[in-house]
Amino acid sequence: MTWWWIANAVLLLVVVPVLVALLNRVLAAVERIRGASDNILAGGVALIGEVDRVPELLAVTDQTIEDVSTGAVRYAGSVAKLLG
Repeated sequence: MTWWWIANAVLLLVVVPVLVALLNRVLAAVERIRGASDNILAGGVALIGEVDRVPELLAVTDQTIEDVSTGAVRYAGSVAKLLG
């Protein structure tokens, strides 16, 4: 009968505080993860605003490439005539 009392005392004085400390560490890690995931979500939402403009920016880039290639062809033709 006294062994039960000793076992219960050990459980209350040793095991329960250890479990509470471990649970506290796990919950602290979960809160840090939650904060990091909130930051990632905010960054992703901000990035979506930039990604929406990509088709317009690609159209400008295509036009710029076309203009540069036209100028390069003219320049190459002029150089060919001079060296010619």
